[in-house]
Amino acid sequence: MENSRYKSIKKAGIFGVLGNLFLLLIKSIVGFWCKSQAMIADSINSAGDIFASLMTFIGTKIASAPSDDDHNFGHGKAEYIFSMFISIAMIIASFKLFYDSVYTLIVGSELHFSWFLALVCIITIIIKLILFLYTRYLQKKYNSLLLKANMKDHRNDCFVTTFTLISVLLSLIGITWVDSVVGIGISLWICYTGITIFLESYNILMDISIDEKKSEEILKIIKNHKEVKDVVSIFSTPTGYQHVVFITIAVDGNMSTFESHTLADNIENEVTSLEKIAKTIVHVEPV
Repeated sequence: MENSRYKSIKKAGIFGVLGNLFLLLIKSIVGFWCKSQAMIADSINSAGDIFASLMTFIGTKIASAPSDDDHNFGHGKAEYIFSMFISIAMIIASFKLFYDSVYTLIVGSELHFSWFLALVCIITIIIKLILFLYTRYLQKKYNSLLLKANMKDHRNDCFVTTFTLISVLLSLIGITWVDSVVGIGISLWICYTGITIFLESYNILMDISIDEKKSEEILKIIKNHKEVKDVVSIFSTPTGYQHVVFITIAVDGNMSTFESHTLADNIENEVTSLEKIAKTIVHVEPV
């Protein structure tokens, strides 16, 4: 399961690099030729997408490394470190795009209409829609933040390029200021997405606990064992997309060591069988 997960995510990264590299080339050539600020912004966005796909590939390769003496719980957090790199790159790119778009809105646009602009937009929407559906399928299957970042990137690009297409078609009738406005909208969208991914990565790297729903599931499992007199504590720490759970329970002080260990083992196995739980450690205290 683990090998299949990481192989699939790395494959998505490779497809993303190839698709975005092609889009970067055609967008840059046509955008600068026709002096379309929206298309130039879109090409820079594709450059950011290439970086995101590369980070997905590298981050997944590191995260897939097994646990060792120095990293007892594996290297899963690498996914979130590289997701943070992606988010920072997106935020920086958005500021540059915002500045350029506002500048052309003030001084005026030199956009020259070309049907090549419309054709590039249509090609981009088709390729990005395919990549979005592919990464969404994998993200639902493997629950990877790196895939989620790429999925949102591809989805955003579908919307962004649709607005770029609208601005290109409006320039056909002499309305060129929409081109700059679309550039501004693209930059704000990219910034928002970057901040969202940054916060998700930050929470994992800062050892955010499992959510309340999962805690209730764990508590229900423990309470199903009548031998447990009290649940002293439930702590958790993320190892990547999964958590390690530490549980302290109180039992009858007269219970034998063998019985208490058997109880702890049963609880550990049941909790670990839950989704997103990598390992469970149960500590038993006598009442």
